[in-house]
Amino acid sequence: MTMMSAITQEPRLLDTLMPMHFRMDPGGTLRHAAPTLVKVVGGGSLDGRHVADFFDLRRSTQMSLVERLSDPPAGKIHLRMRDSYRTQVIAAAARLPSGDVLVNLSFGIAILDAVSRYHLAGSDFAPTDLTLEMLYLVEANMAAMNESRDLNRRLQTARIEAEAQAQTDTLTGLKNRRALDTVLSRLAARSTPFSLVHLDLDYFKAVNDNHGHAAGDRVLVDVARILLEETREEDAVARIGGDEFVLVFPGLTDRTRLGAILKRTIRRLEEPIFHGGTACRISSSAGVVQTSQYDVIDIDRMHRDADRALYASKEAGRARFTFHDPGSMGGPDAKQAAAPAPPRSTPPVGPDVRKTDFDPAAPQEPGGVADAPVRDLDREAAPPAVDMQDDDPATGEVELF
Repeated sequence: MTMMSAITQEPRLLDTLMPMHFRMDPGGTLRHAAPTLVKVVGGGSLDGRHVADFFDLRRSTQMSLVERLSDPPAGKIHLRMRDSYRTQVIAAAARLPSGDVLVNLSFGIAILDAVSRYHLAGSDFAPTDLTLEMLYLVEANMAAMNESRDLNRRLQTARIEAEAQAQTDTLTGLKNRRALDTVLSRLAARSTPFSLVHLDLDYFKAVNDNHGHAAGDRVLVDVARILLEETREEDAVARIGGDEFVLVFPGLTDRTRLGAILKRTIRRLEEPIFHGGTACRISSSAGVVQTSQYDVIDIDRMHRDADRALYASKEAGRARFTFHDPGSMGGPDAKQAAAPAPPRSTPPVGPDVRKTDFDPAAPQEPGGVADAPVRDLDREAAPPAVDMQDDDPATGEVELF
C-alpha cells in the first residue's frame, strides 16, 4: 500500500502526526478532520460540512477560500477561524491524486491564545511539534513570573509592616516619635492649622516603684486606649517617652473645644486602673499650643512652648492643662503668671474626701476607691491652668503665661 493510498483509505493514520489537519473534496466539503481540529471548532463530526463554515481568508483576494486551498501556492496560506475569537491560523495544502486536498493547520504565534481559548493540552499536539517545547518554556516562565510576583508582594507586605513597626510604639500601639515627626511635617508643609498638646502622666513613677513595671505597662496601655477614645479619627496620638504623650488636632484650634476634650480626658485618666487586684492611680498634666499663635509654623518652637506650658501645669498643681501664648513669653508678667502653686501630693479619686496624709504609692483594693483621699482643688489657687472641677469648658481658658 502506497502512502497516498494509506491516506485515502486510512486517514486516521495521520491524526497522530498531524492532529490539526483536514481533508476536503474539490468542492470544499470536509471528508475528515483530525481530533485537535474537531476540539477547536466545538466537537462533533465535521464530515460533510463545508470548509467555509469554519475558516476565512485573512487577506482578500480574487480567489475564493476553496480555490485558494485547491490550488495552493508554495508558501503559507493565512486563514482566520470563523468563531468569536477570530483566531489566526496558518495552512499548508497539497492536492492528492484522488483530487482531494490535504490541509494541515498551525496556530503559529497565536498558539498561547489558542491554548487558553480552546483548552488545549500537550496531547492535542504532535509529539514532535516544537509547540510543546514552547509551551513548556512559557509555562515555566509564567511559573517563575508568578513566583516573582508573589515574592514581590511578600517583600512589599514585609516592607509596609516594617515601616509600620518603625513608626509604632510596641507597647501601646500608638504612633512613636518618628511617626509624629512625619505627621507634623506634613501638616506644616500643607499649612494646615492644628493644635499640639504635650501630655505627661502624674504619679506614674509611684506606680512603677510600688507595683512593678508590669503594672506600669498596664497603666500605659489603658492610657493609650483612653487617649484614642477621646480624640477624633483624624487626630494623631503618639507616645514619645516613658510616660510622655503628644496629641495633634488637625484643623482644631478653638480653645473651648480643646478645653472640653482635655478636661474630659484628664478626668478619665484619674479613674483607677486595676492590675492584679490593685488600683493604680494616676493623673495627667498638659500644655497646649496652636499654630494660630504663630506667624510661621515652627515645629521645634511649638514643641518647646508646649513643653513649657506642660511644666507650668505641673508647677500649678498637676491634673490640669495650660494654653501657651508665645506673644507673652519674656514679657513683664510672664514670670509671675507662671509661678508654681502649692505642691499637691495626692492624685484625685473621690469628689468629697479631703485628706492630707495620703500616700499615692500605697496599694488600693478594688472597690475601695471611693474612700481614697483626693487633693482639694477647690481651695488651691492654680493659675494659669484650668480647675478640673469646673464643668464648663469655656472656663478652661483662664490665665496664659
